[in-house]
Order: sequence, then structure tokens, then C-alpha cells
Amino acid sequence: MKSYKTILNPNLIDIGLVIYRIAISCLMLTHGYPKMLKFFGGEPIEFADPFGLGMETTFMLAVFAEFFCAILIIIGYITRLAAVPIVITMATAALIVHQADPFAKQELPLLYLFAFLLLFFTGAGRYSLDYFIQTKK
Repeated sequence: MKSYKTILNPNLIDIGLVIYRIAISCLMLTHGYPKMLKFFGGEPIEFADPFGLGMETTFMLAVFAEFFCAILIIIGYITRLAAVPIVITMATAALIVHQADPFAKQELPLLYLFAFLLLFFTGAGRYSLDYFIQTKK
């Protein structure tokens, strides 16, 4: 009987990370881009305000996380730092804003929370600006 071992191939890990990083961040952009358009479009902002910062400030922070930080992660620049606002935003959405809602409302922000938490721990990998900048030093 043949024995199968889990052998980590660094090249495949880096390819997996770039695909994962770009895919999950592009999916996040589908939430952040409409918010960004609304924010800069002059429409009145109605948004959850769980910390009492004001609806506009809270909305601006969500736009920063879901749009601008997602772009930084796509290009792999300051990936770990850029993942933090997204993790905080998704934790707030899942655990505070949608706390009383059914799990179906909490599920998507929880998925994003854990997806970007993974990137916080792993970093962007070899195919990123982070790696390029680090190797040039």
C-alpha cells in the first residue's frame, strides 16, 4: 500500500497565496466599490453606527477597509497591515451589527473575517510587492 505524505511545496504555496489573495480581495471589492461610489457621490449616508462614531465616520471606515485595503492586498502591498481593518470591519459586522440576526446574515462577514485573518498570519507570499520590496533591501 502506498503511503501519502503531506509535503509542502513552497512554490505551490506562493501560487496558492497569490490566487487566494487576489480572489478574496476582488470579492471584497464587490462590497467596497458600491460603498465608495455612494460615499463620494453625495448621497445621504445611512449606516450602522455600533461604536457611536457617527454614521458617516463608520461608513468611511468601512469604505477604507472594504475598498482601499482590498486593493492594497490585491497588489500585495503592506498586506498584513491592510488585512487588519478588514478583519475589524468584518468582526464588527458579524458579531455586533448582525448579532441578533439569523446566522445567514452573519455567515458572509465571518467568512471574510477568517479569510483575511489567514492573510494577516501568512502575509502576501512571494508574488507581491511586499516580497519585492523586502528582497530589494
